[in-house]
Amino acid sequence: MTTKASLVTRDLDKLAAPTGNVYASVAVISKRARQLSTQMKEELSSKLAEFASTVDNLEEVFENREQIEISKYYERMPKPSVVATEEFMNDELVFRKIEDQENQIDKL
Repeated sequence: MTTKASLVTRDLDKLAAPTGNVYASVAVISKRARQLSTQMKEELSSKLAEFASTVDNLEEVFENREQIEISKYYERMPKPSVVATEEFMNDELVFRKIEDQENQIDKL
């Protein structure tokens, strides 16, 4: 049985290439990861809200297999930081530098 490595070594030159700076690239990736994390949390919360009950019955808590399966599905999903890094490395993200926007405003 083979498992996928949880840590991946990245080439810093390739990571810095789109922005010209490693730190700027990491900032773009982290902002995208935050977006993904928020989206996943909202999806999970809305799915689990269907199972919310006003009565705390201990038997219902242990017997609710659907809720457990939904939770396990989200636990098995790749981390938002991994997804964001893959999107960045595959040129699937669109980002703008603040300096570019300021220069465009100055030209007007």
